[in-house]
Amino acid sequence: MPASSIELLHRALNTLTSLAPAALELGTLFVAAGHELALVGGPVRDAFLGLASSDLDFATSATPDQTQALLAKWGDAHWDIGKEFGTIGARRFARDGSDDVVVEVTTYRSDKYDPDSRKPVVAFGDTLDGDLSRRDFTVNAMAVRLPDLTFVDPFDGLSDLAAKVLRTPIAPERSFDDDPLRMMRAARFAAQLGFTVEEGTAAAITAMAERIAIVSAERVQAELTKLLLAEAPRKGLTVFVDSGLADHVLPELPALRLEIDEHHRHKDVYEHSLTVLDQAMEMETGPDGPVPYPDLVLRLAALLHDIGKPPTRRFEAGGGVSFHHHEVVGAKLVAKRLRALRYEKQIVKDVSRLVELHLRFHGYGDGAWTDSAVRRYVTDAGPLLERLHRLTRADCTTRNRRKAQRLADSYSELEARIVALRMQEEIDAIRPDLDGTQIMALLNIPPGREVGLAYKHLLALRMEHGPLGKDRAEQELHTWWATHHPPANP
Repeated sequence: MPASSIELLHRALNTLTSLAPAALELGTLFVAAGHELALVGGPVRDAFLGLASSDLDFATSATPDQTQALLAKWGDAHWDIGKEFGTIGARRFARDGSDDVVVEVTTYRSDKYDPDSRKPVVAFGDTLDGDLSRRDFTVNAMAVRLPDLTFVDPFDGLSDLAAKVLRTPIAPERSFDDDPLRMMRAARFAAQLGFTVEEGTAAAITAMAERIAIVSAERVQAELTKLLLAEAPRKGLTVFVDSGLADHVLPELPALRLEIDEHHRHKDVYEHSLTVLDQAMEMETGPDGPVPYPDLVLRLAALLHDIGKPPTRRFEAGGGVSFHHHEVVGAKLVAKRLRALRYEKQIVKDVSRLVELHLRFHGYGDGAWTDSAVRRYVTDAGPLLERLHRLTRADCTTRNRRKAQRLADSYSELEARIVALRMQEEIDAIRPDLDGTQIMALLNIPPGREVGLAYKHLLALRMEHGPLGKDRAEQELHTWWATHHPPANP
């Protein structure tokens, strides 16, 4: 066995031996009832990567009804929402302050798609090896039998894991025909794990890409979202586009690969968009920041901000290329595509708005915007302002350092003006503790200059000391009045 595989085995052993005792107890319960139980899929793969999970997936020889009865004994709560697919879930509450243990147990099965259906047809199996053969990739087709922790790897997934390769357990054509969504998962795992798709598997995806259309938009969208929220989505997007899957899921993305004109007067918009995505991700913040990592809205906007360019491209006299109003056209295209992918309304609204606004800053020029124009910029962005800041900065991919610095400095100036205006408007919104009517009543004076002077005095005290309260404000007012209007000598 290669040294890399041995290292993975040691890592997995350390992780699996720390498996929640409640999970091992579950294995004992199933075996005592005459059934097999094995930890399968992602939790096993992650154990070899040194990652533990509190959500555990199991496969069993027990029927769904038998599984449900056993989980009712083991768990504090259980549910059968996935029963028609053979899956029963349960939760064991923590007894020692640790995390709850959540499990899903699925009867050995194989999924197939009817050629005319968007939903898989479930067929239950009777062996662990058979169940593993129907999984998406060999790295997810490993198992650990419980309670004795016997490692099962009929398709050499460990070697593929060590080599960081995605390969199907059975012929890829058969695997993708059974469940076309596995092709999207290849792109997603490339992003999440940084793995490469094996040559034969990649060829099958390309040949069968159009079959992804049989899968529901909701399931496809879930995979695309996981891809975009991964640590390195660029690698997954490359698989997504190069395989032809994007042509059927998000055709506006590969359309960005505009042919370069003979004079090389414009950028490769597709590569530019990937770079903008990378740069926008670098500006995401920690959990307490304004744009916490990972941010789906910002990432979608960064990836799709220029999809209005292909339909608006014009070759001008003299060899130039223009994309007039591509931000407006792009916003409409984004909204239409995200709705088709069943994204929630707020995501559709926010992403399309960012795309519409992403060029607005370029009208700032040499800082000639009036204060009212800056306020409109802030108002139009609304709650998306922090994302717009990041999208605008990320959209600068020029290799000309002087130009890049000039743009960065100009945007920094705009941000500073926004902050200054906000501070001034907050100051302008502060009011003294007494209004003009109260001042006139207390001093028994008519409207006029003296009311204004008294108001300014109380405002100055409010700015310096904070809220004074009604009683102190009245006292300060009378003191000021006596100082500025002493009584006449008798």
